Amino acid sequence: MSGPGSVMAMGDGTAAFDGVTWDALRHRRSAKWRRYPADVLPSWVAEMDFPLAAPVKQVLLEAIERDDTGYAFFAGFPEATAGFLAERLKWAVEPAGISALPDVMAGVTESLRLLTGPGDGVVINTPVYPPFFSAIPDAGRRVVEVPLARDGITYSLDLDALECAFAAGARGYLLCSPHNPTGVVFSEAELAGVAGLARRYDVAVIADEIHGPLTLAGATFTPYLSLGPEAAPQAVALTSASKAFNLPGLKCAALIVADPDVLALTARITDEVRDRTGLLGVLAAIAAFGEGGPWLDDVLGYLDGNRRLLADLLAERLPRAGYHPPRATCLAWVDLSAYDLGPDPAATLLERGRVAVTAGPDFGAPGAGLVRLNFGTSRALLTETVDRMARATEPI
Repeated sequence: MSGPGSVMAMGDGTAAFDGVTWDALRHRRSAKWRRYPADVLPSWVAEMDFPLAAPVKQVLLEAIERDDTGYAFFAGFPEATAGFLAERLKWAVEPAGISALPDVMAGVTESLRLLTGPGDGVVINTPVYPPFFSAIPDAGRRVVEVPLARDGITYSLDLDALECAFAAGARGYLLCSPHNPTGVVFSEAELAGVAGLARRYDVAVIADEIHGPLTLAGATFTPYLSLGPEAAPQAVALTSASKAFNLPGLKCAALIVADPDVLALTARITDEVRDRTGLLGVLAAIAAFGEGGPWLDDVLGYLDGNRRLLADLLAERLPRAGYHPPRATCLAWVDLSAYDLGPDPAATLLERGRVAVTAGPDFGAPGAGLVRLNFGTSRALLTETVDRMARATEPI
């Protein structure tokens, strides 16, 4: 059994991650730390607890020092994003195909409106990120659920079921890659299969790739549009510095297009939408993408240790839990159905363990009996999270 200190930090930069404490974090005013009472340990939202990367903190402090909190100006953002994608993901993207939006979900909604028609069916792979369920009807489209294929506690795309949905008339596909909440990194062959089906059935693909920069050791993330001309028609990709660099409240994401016809469509996104992007988000993203690489390397190494530590903790303290270490993200998808806590174990964990995780049913019907927890925290707090979960499952 490994304890909180058994997985060593990979470099000097990770010492600050080990130093994260509840006493310090509880003074934060983000939703993660304010939604629940003060005695609840929050592990629910995809918001890491680590200190900001130094270049990001510096650019934000400089902006505040000069009282620079006006509307966003986007100069430098496409170039910084393209540079990051080329360096980190080996994906060459023309800056002219990159534009800023407030967040990935705004990009999802606008892309659905541009690339599909009113009332069209849009496929999602459940269990999946809960806002997908509302974004599709908000855009005037219909949700079509195609569950991931499940083999025990591992997941993969079900291309046969996907083809059935496309053949039945779905005209959009909202792809979550890497996948939230399962942490699956789809293979290049799987994504090439998606591209082939999308071409055959004239289906628009909107790829939410926000967790791509958080791909962990042993996995290779393939951006959908990096597949080339086979994938580019009727497709867009969306990403952001918000997850990898912990900047969700600053409101800046990237819409990426590789096809000229699609680029002409996305140019119709109004200034009213684009102007909701935050200036501090643009500045932070440029700094993160341009200078945050060493910090991100430390984070990835630390998360790799945490996902392995979590496996040890669950094996000892919740031995009937199902858990397959994710290949990307800071999120763990844990099956607690063996503990007879009902379809929503998160409610029991909150009531009896005073730990907040995300309810599995929020991700769709395949989430019954499961929970999602965030391991992007110190090893001491991760250990405390599992301790509280275990206590909640003990007989009363």
